[in-house]
Amino acid sequence: MTSARNHGAGDAGEIRSEGGFSPRIAAFLCKWCSYTGADLAGTSRLQYPVSIIPIQVMCSSRVDPVFLIQAFLSGADGVLVGGCHPGDCHYETGNYHARRRFAIVREVFDSMGLESARLRLSWISASEGPKFAQVAAEYTSRIREAGPNPTRRSLFL
Repeated sequence: MTSARNHGAGDAGEIRSEGGFSPRIAAFLCKWCSYTGADLAGTSRLQYPVSIIPIQVMCSSRVDPVFLIQAFLSGADGVLVGGCHPGDCHYETGNYHARRRFAIVREVFDSMGLESARLRLSWISASEGPKFAQVAAEYTSRIREAGPNPTRRSLFL
């Protein structure tokens, strides 16, 4: 599938592909597990959508809720946070903090009238390249079905 940016008037920078809309997904990935899992997926030549924009963070607990809101308000169609499996965090309890924080962010999204369904938290270890590819494909498909981020349209039109 090839994709190219369509720079027509009023498109707000949407990426279009042969099949229509191709979402942009900001993925905040833990350096020790999820980012390494994504790297494994790439080096193993596993297929996953190009819509994932990986952002390496030291730990999923270091993802400030403001980052998620800002990514969404800046035009991301979806936001993925990936971390170590509970109990396997490089920083011992970081992913537990991330899980609590993520639950609060979902509530904040709902209270702001944003679509909390466009947020996803996944536990992906360094050895789970196939799981990263699967999560990326499933989440991209779900966001593609939801369509472009309505907040981006209202902010940039």
